[in-house]
Amino acid sequence: MRSAVQEEIQQRRPFSSPSEEAVVALVRTADFLRRALTDVVEPQGITLQQYNVLRILRGAGTEGLPTLEIAGRMIEQAPGVTRLLDRLQAKGLVRRQRSAEDRRQIRCWIAPAGLDLLARLQSAMQEGARGFMAPLSEADLASFVRLLDALRAGPSSPHLESHVAVTGTGRAPVPQDKEMK
Repeated sequence: MRSAVQEEIQQRRPFSSPSEEAVVALVRTADFLRRALTDVVEPQGITLQQYNVLRILRGAGTEGLPTLEIAGRMIEQAPGVTRLLDRLQAKGLVRRQRSAEDRRQIRCWIAPAGLDLLARLQSAMQEGARGFMAPLSEADLASFVRLLDALRAGPSSPHLESHVAVTGTGRAPVPQDKEMK
């Protein structure tokens, strides 16, 4: 019997493993969610990554954040954070200033227009998330989040927190072969 994802992508042969099927289903589901949320933010003239940056800066408050810290906190890692900030600044949604303490560092803050935009998007984004996740019960959602946490942590989960703190990437370290003692 073919799975739902096999039917959706019209795959005639079985997957080579349950892991392969799970990865395809996860990527396909993530794409559905990304498209649904993009439909919410695009009419406001921003992308999901720009929305993420605005939320990060709103959370930073009056202290703002350095550009590299914004990059490390993003949900989807973006190599062009400076370009994202350029576009947001051109729209009047953020402001940037070179640090007086370290001239190499650029500090960023959300502008009042950025706060207004987030306020306008808040209920639509919350409703989009609730609607997308509606097929799952609260218990299912809690289990789902734990399973996703485990996947992101990978086989070296005890090292994830220290890796994030050191690199700011949010990615689990690649496991190294350990010598047997």
